[in-house]
Amino acid sequence: MQIPAPDAHQCVIGVAIALPSHYAAQVRAVREAAGDPLAEVVPPHITLLPPTAVDVDSLEEVMRHLRDVAAGTSPFEVRLDEVGTFRPVSPVVYLGLRSGAEECDRLQARVRDRRGPLARSLSFPFHPHVTLAHEVAEDGLDTAARKGAGLTMDFTVTELHLYRHRGRPADHSGSRCSASEEGWDVVASFAFGGSLASGAPAGSQAPVVPTAPVVSV
Repeated sequence: MQIPAPDAHQCVIGVAIALPSHYAAQVRAVREAAGDPLAEVVPPHITLLPPTAVDVDSLEEVMRHLRDVAAGTSPFEVRLDEVGTFRPVSPVVYLGLRSGAEECDRLQARVRDRRGPLARSLSFPFHPHVTLAHEVAEDGLDTAARKGAGLTMDFTVTELHLYRHRGRPADHSGSRCSASEEGWDVVASFAFGGSLASGAPAGSQAPVVPTAPVVSV
């Protein structure tokens, strides 16, 4: 996981879809079995905005933006049951989306709207997933793939979450984002404002993004 080094007036945030608690526990168990040290550090999630350094003074604007994004979003269904990997380019095993990927793509594009406070480019095309193991030995990645093959997760996405990173690089001891240990905290949750999305008119969905390695957390 790549965490940017914030300046003294910045902190690191991320935006994601949190997994329901019972599914999150299953993901943590797989990460632990794979020997992933981030099993208890990173809450299981689907990333919408990767770790990003922002000015602390801009957090209110960020929250207003996310509130507006959520208000214009309808709940949608997600099904996770496809194990994949970014090997050999990146040592990651993940659980992919059988359904809900296009809705996630549209949502992350709105989060990163070029006119908003979270405008930024991505290193790779967006590929929604839940990480099962990251930067562990090959046998650990194989363990994650094997155990992940038995997972199926179905749930309705009704909100997005703003996370703030706890911890700071040693050379940025003046950061205002102090914490006793590394991890992520939910700063706020933003409920969707539309009705349940049971389907979209033909031709209205975003094109499928090709699979490509991404920075995974």
